[in-house]
Amino acid sequence: MLIDTYGRVATDLRVSLTDRCNLRCTYCMPEEGLQWLAKPDLLTDDEIVRLIRIAVTDLGVDEVRFTGGEPLLRPGLVGIVERCAALEPRPMMSLTTNGIGLKRTATALKAAGLDRVNVSLDTLRPDVFKTLTRRDRHHDVLDGMAAAREAGLTPVKVNAVLMPGLNDDEAPDLLAWAVENNYEMRFIEQMPLDAQHGWKRDGMITAGDILESLRTRFALTAEGEDERGSAPAERWLVDGGPHRVGVIASVTRPFCRACDRTRLTADGQVRTCLFAREESDLRGALRSGAPDEEIARLWKLAMWGKKAGSGLDDPSFLQPDRPMSAIGG
Repeated sequence: MLIDTYGRVATDLRVSLTDRCNLRCTYCMPEEGLQWLAKPDLLTDDEIVRLIRIAVTDLGVDEVRFTGGEPLLRPGLVGIVERCAALEPRPMMSLTTNGIGLKRTATALKAAGLDRVNVSLDTLRPDVFKTLTRRDRHHDVLDGMAAAREAGLTPVKVNAVLMPGLNDDEAPDLLAWAVENNYEMRFIEQMPLDAQHGWKRDGMITAGDILESLRTRFALTAEGEDERGSAPAERWLVDGGPHRVGVIASVTRPFCRACDRTRLTADGQVRTCLFAREESDLRGALRSGAPDEEIARLWKLAMWGKKAGSGLDDPSFLQPDRPMSAIGG
């Protein structure tokens, strides 16, 4: 069991498969990209599967989310999913993606055992998409989402970050589009995880701003804490249901007290929190021949030291040195 000193138990594992991405979102990385991890530094497919097996069979993890960077860029992704689907007990498996490669991979991922996907889409306007991502791939994302829905990777959840002066007026349009296409919309406050460290609290589009905008067109009914559990998103029924909309307010409404996540970077480091400035190395133990019991012990030790909160509300808060693409969302 991955328990910390505050009594929280981590049952949800986020696994970054690569730090590379085929977009250059302005809130994540500079236009020229980043210094990517060298291939020898990345966990191999076998190492990833072994760590997930230890997490699932020895440490109580029952949900695995594959992230990046962009996880669809990982050549061995389908095989990793298939091998993890064979574990006992079988974990629930999902994927967070920018959607560009979903059209060609959705059917194979479903056949391998993936349960569902989260797709990032910040705008319905192709020109705004190009400005935000510095790539002209809007149609590929839409096609990928449709392919995921048709393949049964449902519910397809859509993640959007609203940026001042770019897409901050699109919340109602995005929700209406998601309802029409049977997707579940999620709005995420911009977080201080950009490689440029350009994030500023002032001017950020907050959960309050998003809800105020949505209520100009929709009636929203809160689901309540019992329904939410440890999920990061607060959810509302849209016009009485059955469709829902979620808001992940990591900055203004932190949910640290209910956090049940543990994170594994693409180079084999345990992170207890997205905003942690410390990591614990499992790759070194793997490659030095450590048995499963030792790796499990190191993982439990890392999670035991998890802090009470992200520290975002502390004036002395410092961004992690590693950006979102290296950490895994």
